[in-house]
Formats: sequence, C-alpha cells, structure tokens
Amino acid sequence: MRWFDAHLDLACLALCGRNMELDPTHAGGPWLPGGLTLASLRDGGVGACLGTIFTEVDGTDAPVAYPSGEPQAAHDAGVRQLETYETWASRGWIDLRSTGQSLLRLIILMEGADPIREPGEIGWWAARGVGVVGMAWARGTRYAGGNMETRGLSPEGRALAAEIDRLGLVHDLSHLSDAACDELLACARGRVIASHSNCRALLGGNNQRHLRDATIAAIGQRGGVVGINLFSRFLRDGVDDAGRAGIDDVVRHAEHVCAVMGHRGGVGLGSDMDGGFSAARLPKGIERPADYARLGEALAARGWSNAEVEAFAWGNWARFFGVDAEASPTPPTVSPGCTRPS
Repeated sequence: MRWFDAHLDLACLALCGRNMELDPTHAGGPWLPGGLTLASLRDGGVGACLGTIFTEVDGTDAPVAYPSGEPQAAHDAGVRQLETYETWASRGWIDLRSTGQSLLRLIILMEGADPIREPGEIGWWAARGVGVVGMAWARGTRYAGGNMETRGLSPEGRALAAEIDRLGLVHDLSHLSDAACDELLACARGRVIASHSNCRALLGGNNQRHLRDATIAAIGQRGGVVGINLFSRFLRDGVDDAGRAGIDDVVRHAEHVCAVMGHRGGVGLGSDMDGGFSAARLPKGIERPADYARLGEALAARGWSNAEVEAFAWGNWARFFGVDAEASPTPPTVSPGCTRPS
C-alpha cells in the first residue's frame, strides 16, 4: 500500500544529527529510539509527504532554534533546512518539482512562519518549494498565537494570510491558538488543512493543540484534509510519558473526523513520526513507516472499503495536492543518504 504522510520533520532530524541514509536502528540523532529516515520511508512505501521547515523560538536544538525578536536568525534557521531539502533533491533522493523520478515526492511545509522576515518575502520561499504555511508552532510567532497562547493573528499575520492566498499556497491550522484559527478562517480565502492534529472532543475538550469539531467541519467544508497525529498522548487521554496508545485510538480519531465532515474524503495520515518524541511514543505495533499497513488493516476491520482505506493512506492527500497517484516511489539507482550541508 502506498502512503502519503502529511507531517515529517526530515530536515530537522538531519540537522540535529540523524543519518537519514541508514536504517533507524543505526541512524543515531535525537529522540531515540528512532523510526524515521529516508531509508525507512522507502521501505514503508511512503511515496509522498509534507516535509517541514520547523523552527523553534528560544529552542535548545541549535540548528533549528532562534532567539525571540530576531527575524534574521529565524530566517537563517529556516534556510538551513530549505538547503537540506535542495541538496537531497539535487542528488535525486527527493522530488520537489513533481517529476516523479525520485524516492519521495516532498512538498515543503513551513511550521512556524518567523523565517519569513516580512509578508512579501513569502514569494521567495514559494519559488523554492514551500507549498504550505502554518503560521505558528506551540509558542507562537510574530504572525500568530500558537496553541500554548491565547493571541490571535497580528497585523503582519493578516498581511501574510493575504499573500498566502494570492500565491495559491495552503494554510495549515495545526498549532494555531483558537483565536488565531478562527481569525484565519474568517479572513483567508485559500485552501486549508490540519497537517497533524487530532480531535479535541476525544481528548477532554480543552487543549488547543487538538481540533474542535467546528474547525474539523470548516476544513471539510473548504475541501481540506485532517492528518491524524500518531503521538500517543495526542490519541488517548491519560497516557503518561512512558505509555503508548493503541492502533484502535488512531481509528477512533479518523472516524470522528469522518463523522463530523460527513464523509471519508477528508482524513489521512500526518504522523509527526519522531517529531520531538521517539518511536517508543507511537501507538503499540507502529515502530516505523513499514508498520503503517497495520493502520489500513485496522480500518478495514472497522468496515472501511478497500477504496476508503486507500484514500486514507494515499488518495485524500494526493488528490488535495495534485500528486500523481501513479508516480512510483521506487528509489533511484544511487543509494539515498544524508550529509549535513556545509
């Protein structure tokens, strides 16, 4: 089965020390044990993904961190990740231009918009492969409040939303505060997704990190897709730092999205695998992308048709982004690998 994963922090992992050429068992880097490398994506049949440019204000991981109030430092942190993807593309390991000849079709998602020094600069990023913009991460940016805040959009955020619409890019609602999410849906006219968010109604009803039913409905009404996040604490209430959710919890969130939207065409996978947590925090039975097949099996066991399972795995995201369903994820003749750009 082919998979489209809508949220993977690939450049962040590489810059923080993971060797993306190797099997995760031997790849090293942060958040171990790891499950995600270019090699494991190939082995798992992942043919397309959203690969992030993730930057963290006042963070501790130097390659992706920047001090608050320093737009140039945020820009530099984002460019380091952009150049990582461009290096991989030049070697044929990923495809940023829809040629269908590489290991992996990758659309760049900017997670936290501070690397964009001013709203008019978004065109420069779009020309280099950024197709999706999430204005905030948890701590927010100068454009929007994140899910750890109550701020909405700033004036710069409203200007950026207009530029994103003008260029035909996609808005990612994951990590926005409720106020920022509502304001963005009110002012933006472009396409919207939630790349890696689950259902607040199934998780106590208070944490802004999870989607309200009204937001899920709005995404569905605008033809968007919600990507189910595989972090155990985002799947089941009461899972502690050593615990794991189950695959049935993933199915529960997927089916809730479908119930709110009224159809099964607006849900897919946005795993966030190894995105700040190890493979030991994934649901039981999922250690790496090769195990995604178990999600398909669980959906089928719940009565999803073969076509509906395929749509969850690949078709819903591929349709939204216009990715060729026939493009092969067969790897190139040169073995994929990763070295940090100098």
